[in-house]
Amino acid sequence: MTTSRTRSERRSTRTAIWRGGSASAPAEQPQLEHGRRTAALSGGARLVSGVIVISMTIVLLVFFLTDPFYIKNAQIGGMEFLSISDVYTIAGIDGWHLFWIEPEEVRARLRAYATIADASVQVGWPPAMVQIVIEEREPALVWVQAGQVVWIDLQGRVMSQRADVENLLRIEAESIEADPLGPNTRIPVDVVSGALQLRELLPDIEVLRYHPIKGLGYNDPRGWQAWFGSGANMPEKLLIYNAVVADIQTRGQVPTEINVSNPDAAVICCTTP
Repeated sequence: MTTSRTRSERRSTRTAIWRGGSASAPAEQPQLEHGRRTAALSGGARLVSGVIVISMTIVLLVFFLTDPFYIKNAQIGGMEFLSISDVYTIAGIDGWHLFWIEPEEVRARLRAYATIADASVQVGWPPAMVQIVIEEREPALVWVQAGQVVWIDLQGRVMSQRADVENLLRIEAESIEADPLGPNTRIPVDVVSGALQLRELLPDIEVLRYHPIKGLGYNDPRGWQAWFGSGANMPEKLLIYNAVVADIQTRGQVPTEINVSNPDAAVICCTTP
């Protein structure tokens, strides 16, 4: 009897093992709330993206369809002989949209103009959308050829004459070319340097002549033509010229032309009184 009760008690104290069943199954978490939250977030992101796209579209329309972003004028400085309208026209930006302007291209157009040595171009927001500062070439000579009057700079570049400048040496040239002097024309640098040297050596001379073969010269007030060629050795040529004049006058000759363009072989045309 005791043995039977003990076995019964042992059976009653054995550990229970769950084999599955609806009664003791844990409750599943509902997935519906998570799905609603994800959909709500996705809808919000689409709304934000739509607002951004619409805003950008409006901004682009404002940029391209309104006048404030099209160039009507510019801030221009550095002029000495050119006017503001001249520089603005040369820049070629009138009516362009702000986004279309390439500063380096505008600078290249300005520098291609004969009178402009250099330029800086900056592009910004209204009202000062384009700012241009130029550096003009300085005229060294006034060159007169076939009725056309131009300036010549130290490098021999032809520049359009913009004003009357005092103390510029005037060169009256005899041309064998039919074409007029244009912006791309260049006078040889040795002609320019020779003319400026003669001006320093003969400060009373205001007008020089230029012949394509004989070079630079002038009408000597004593009654003959003097020719010096070109180049940087004008002091030497002038010394030879003065020596030739003294010798001729000593002999009582009257020259019609003295040419020392080749200092080793001066050419003298004289008449005997």
